[in-house]
Amino acid sequence: MSFTDQVVVVTGAAQGIGRSVAEAYALAGAKVVLADVQEAEGAAAAASIRHEGGQAIFVHCDVRREQDIQELFETTVKEFQQIDVLVNNAGVSRWKSPYELTVEEWDDVLNINVRSCFLASREAARHMKKNEHGGAIVNMASTRAMMSEPHSEAYAASKGAITALTHAMAVSLGKDQIRVNCISPGWIETGDVSKLADTDHAQHPSGRVGVPSDISRACLYLSDPANTFVTGTNLVIDGGMTRKMIYED
Repeated sequence: MSFTDQVVVVTGAAQGIGRSVAEAYALAGAKVVLADVQEAEGAAAAASIRHEGGQAIFVHCDVRREQDIQELFETTVKEFQQIDVLVNNAGVSRWKSPYELTVEEWDDVLNINVRSCFLASREAARHMKKNEHGGAIVNMASTRAMMSEPHSEAYAASKGAITALTHAMAVSLGKDQIRVNCISPGWIETGDVSKLADTDHAQHPSGRVGVPSDISRACLYLSDPANTFVTGTNLVIDGGMTRKMIYED
C-alpha cells in the first residue's frame, strides 16, 4: 500500500501504538503529523522518522482542549496543504473501583478518549471534504468495549462510545467520501515482548500476544484509498481472545 502524497495526522503518536502507526505511514510514503501532549517524546519520534528519510513534524496537542485540536489541523494544512487520513489514537485509562472513581476522573477519561475523537474527526473532515478523493478516519477503540475486567468502567464506557461514534460518523460523512472505521485491539505489548511468559502467548488462539505493528498494518488497510467499500466497521485485532470461551474449573 502506497500513501505517497498523502498527509496523515496521528494523535497520541509519541510512543507505543501511535508511534508505530506514524512510522508505518511514513514508511509507506506519507507526510506524517505526530500530535501528542508529550513534547520531548513526540519531537524525538518525528526526528527519528526524518532520520530514516521520511517526512514528519511534531505538533504539541492536548486533546482535552478544543483549541489545541483546531490548531493542530490549522498547522497541518499550513505545512502540507491538505489532510487525507486521521488516526485518533490518543487515549488514557483509569483503573479504579467504581466506588472511588471521581466525577473529575470519569470526565477526564471520556474527554480524552471520546470527545477528542469527535472534535478531531470534525475538524479533519472540514478539510477532507475539499479533497477530490475525500479521506479516511481510523478511531482506536478496544476489546474492552465488549468485555471487561474489574474497575474499568470509565475506560470501557469510552471505548464503547468510540465504536458507536464511528458508525454514526461513517453515515454522516459518507456523502463527502470520508470513510470512518475503528480498530479494537486486544493485548498489544508495547514494551519488551521477550519478557512475557509462555503462558501469556499460549492463552491466545493466535499463539502470541499482539505487537504495535499488528495495529499499524490495520490502519493502513482501513485508510487505503482503494478500500472505498470499507466504512463504519469495527476491526477486532485480539489474537482471537474475544471468540474464546473461558471457563474456570
